Amino acid sequence: MKDTKGKKGAPMLVKSTVKDKTRKVEEKDIKKRKGALKEAKAKKPKLSKKAAKAAKDPNAPKRPATAFFLFLNEFRKTFKEDHPDVKGVTMVGKAGGERWKDMSDAEKAPYINKASQKKSEYVKTLAAYKQKQEDDDEDGAEESDKSKSEINDDEDDEDEDEDLED
Repeated sequence: MKDTKGKKGAPMLVKSTVKDKTRKVEEKDIKKRKGALKEAKAKKPKLSKKAAKAAKDPNAPKRPATAFFLFLNEFRKTFKEDHPDVKGVTMVGKAGGERWKDMSDAEKAPYINKASQKKSEYVKTLAAYKQKQEDDDEDGAEESDKSKSEINDDEDDEDEDEDLED
């Protein structure tokens, strides 16, 4: 039973309703269910971002530089000549970024053209690389389980043994 004040300030007794009691029980049940869900989720092993990410092939062709980075390579040389005392990479990058923003489209055009040429070359070499990988995978299924690097390592070991005997 709760004491509450009525309209005129006189205390009056209010009985707790069945709804209040059931609401409290339901809240407890919900908390238990949420706790069980958290435990179930926590039991799953989480993969790190690096593990989830596909492994990068070191033999794949390198992506080409963007127009800004082509500009920045040239700008870096002139900036270092003008400011030999500045050693920080961030200062060069910030100055290059400001210069790039201030450039007109006509001034950016040569860098954009170089970047598009390099990108088209990259697309061709990437297609050739992927085709070569597919061909190697088909041939690799017929060959032994040893990778090429392991085979080369074995040959190198034999060459070293022969050198030691001489």
